[in-house]
Amino acid sequence: MKILGVIPARYASSRFNGKPLELICGKPMIEWVYKRSIKSELDDVVVATDDKRIFDTVADFGGKAVMTRDDHVNGTSRIQEVIGFDEYKDFEFIINIQGDEPIIDPESINILVNKYKTEKAEIITLKEEIKCSLDKENPNVVKVITDFSDNALYFSRSLIPYMRNADDDFIYYRHVGIYGYTSKVLNNMDNMKDGVLEHIESLEQLRFLENDYKIKVYETKSTVKGVDTKEDLLEVEEIIKKNNITL
Repeated sequence: MKILGVIPARYASSRFNGKPLELICGKPMIEWVYKRSIKSELDDVVVATDDKRIFDTVADFGGKAVMTRDDHVNGTSRIQEVIGFDEYKDFEFIINIQGDEPIIDPESINILVNKYKTEKAEIITLKEEIKCSLDKENPNVVKVITDFSDNALYFSRSLIPYMRNADDDFIYYRHVGIYGYTSKVLNNMDNMKDGVLEHIESLEQLRFLENDYKIKVYETKSTVKGVDTKEDLLEVEEIIKKNNITL
């Protein structure tokens, strides 16, 4: 049983060009993501990019990277290409690690690794308790609800469920965008129908639910902070300094 971590990373972005190479405490963001990821129990980690600058940066700090096509519409599609390379064909489970989460906790990755080993679920992802009331109404914070067996019922940019009957003990969860998939699921994605809900919400994971796949969702206690803006970079630097996070 071999488990691979793939970090999709592209230079061009409508919101933040060159984001993977932005410096955080003197190191490029992609180095933070990579070196935090290899502290986990993954068997191997590779950056998948379509940009020579990112490829060269990863090589310079001693990491692994592969060049992929430049026509991929999302990170999952890029990972599909990677597992078609001879070097990665024998990996059974693949974890998609976001390239803009520089302080990803290796223990969050380990939840997916260990849950796959024990549960053998085809798709696994994470959730985190929403503690900030503003996040509940923020459409950029994706919410998730699950059944009693930890299977995702729905993901939404809206607040779900609607609180028709007050329940002060109910906990809302945000979806943490790290996924694990079997290679079989990834290789079958081209045969899946495009999701109607996926298009409406602009959430790729809904395609799996609409195509009758189960998604296991487990809780992480580690705060995951993504970088979408320059302000986010400064916030991440403050978190790193405050908590003495190292590579």
